[in-house]
Amino acid sequence: MTELVLLRHGESLWNAEERYQGQQGTGLSPLGHQQAKQAALLLQDRPFDQIVASDLQRVAETLQPYLDTCDHPTVRIDKRWREIDVGAWGGRTFAEVYDEEPEVVDAFARGEDIARGGGETFAQLRERVWDAIRDIAISGADRVLVVTHGGPIRVATASTLRLSPGGEVTLDPPANCSLTTVRVDDLLAVTTLASYNVPTWTGDQ
Repeated sequence: MTELVLLRHGESLWNAEERYQGQQGTGLSPLGHQQAKQAALLLQDRPFDQIVASDLQRVAETLQPYLDTCDHPTVRIDKRWREIDVGAWGGRTFAEVYDEEPEVVDAFARGEDIARGGGETFAQLRERVWDAIRDIAISGADRVLVVTHGGPIRVATASTLRLSPGGEVTLDPPANCSLTTVRVDDLLAVTTLASYNVPTWTGDQ
């Protein structure tokens, strides 16, 4: 079995401003940098065979404090771990989008798998993330740190639990710098959720 420890990035500037990000977005807010440092302290004594990360700025800034604390494997950047693409919604506030497209926001909240802003559906996200997990599983690694986003963590969890399509919307969105741990065999025939959305941020400095 391969254990994947999935770390969501710290709070970004657009998180703080309640803007949709998708594959756009900013680096971390001051709070996000604090969250990343605390996550690094929690993870620094855990051995990882591999580190895999999304290529987006907020992930790179979240990972850096951990890389600064210890010896580590080379980081492999994998765009399949990017956040879901929300197309034209990227950069717009939640309130702005709701004012202009309330029926789409409401349909998504009801569980309809809509390509928000002309971007991706959760089904498309789930396919690419599961493909990325398969590649990690067949590598033979024992434990892998994956630094990514809330959407990929939700669909990875849904796939691990064998939830039906759309089942990811029943899961609480992962908090900034939370940890989710899944275990998979090399054929993805056996999958286990060890923990979900475990906070690393306590507010202590």
